[in-house]
Amino acid sequence: MNKLTATERLALIRQKNRPTVSDYIPVIFNNFLELHGDRHFGDDHAIIGGIATLNSIPVTILAQVKGRNIEENKRTNFSMPHPEGYRKALRLAKEAEKFHRPVICLVDTPGAFCGIEAEKRGQGEAIARNLMEFMTLRTPVVSVVLGEGGSGGALALAVCDELAMLENALYSVISPRGFASILWKDPGREKEACELMKITAEDLLGFGVCDKIISEAAGGAQNDMKLTASNIGEYLSEAISRISKTDIDIMLENRYNKFRKIGMFEEQP
Repeated sequence: MNKLTATERLALIRQKNRPTVSDYIPVIFNNFLELHGDRHFGDDHAIIGGIATLNSIPVTILAQVKGRNIEENKRTNFSMPHPEGYRKALRLAKEAEKFHRPVICLVDTPGAFCGIEAEKRGQGEAIARNLMEFMTLRTPVVSVVLGEGGSGGALALAVCDELAMLENALYSVISPRGFASILWKDPGREKEACELMKITAEDLLGFGVCDKIISEAAGGAQNDMKLTASNIGEYLSEAISRISKTDIDIMLENRYNKFRKIGMFEEQP
């Protein structure tokens, strides 16, 4: 079992040399062809999407992009998508449904961008529509949290049949800094919040939110990207093969029930 604290994992997944989707996609998939634009406003570089093959199986990839330097981070808005990013993702997911391609979502964002222009263009509506549409998408959907999975910005690509997390990844309803800002009016208590929130892969596996923990290289994915990518690829191949054998209507019912049970609990007298 991973012995790192949530705070230590937060620091680890924010390291500049941690692999991003730009590293993983060429190693895990073949023949990736990027597709652009939401057909409404523009193309959001914080989310890339396209078609590829995974062990000769055509798939659609939707991935949130973290930069590896300041120039890439500026281009991808520090992995904080705008509404057009989510609308692009939904457009490509609908295309995948039409052509019976499984959808693979790679999640790595501190949260959706909350700037004025994003709000003007309907950030909340774009995220909510993804939640609604992905729930009834008639093709297998598998999501993997690679690093940060923050708030609705992550959930918009994480309504799926199975959710996996890299062992050092974090997934939460709000970022630890946002949690501290709201609860204590002090963003400086981010580390304290991180330990309270129960957002590690082990925590979420126990809660039934996460379905699989994918092993990283010793000391983190940045120490051996190819090994970590191989583990991700093996999981995706197995999961897609297994889910694809399920009748579509049963698959959708299972997906619905997966999310309905999240947060349910019983109090003992």
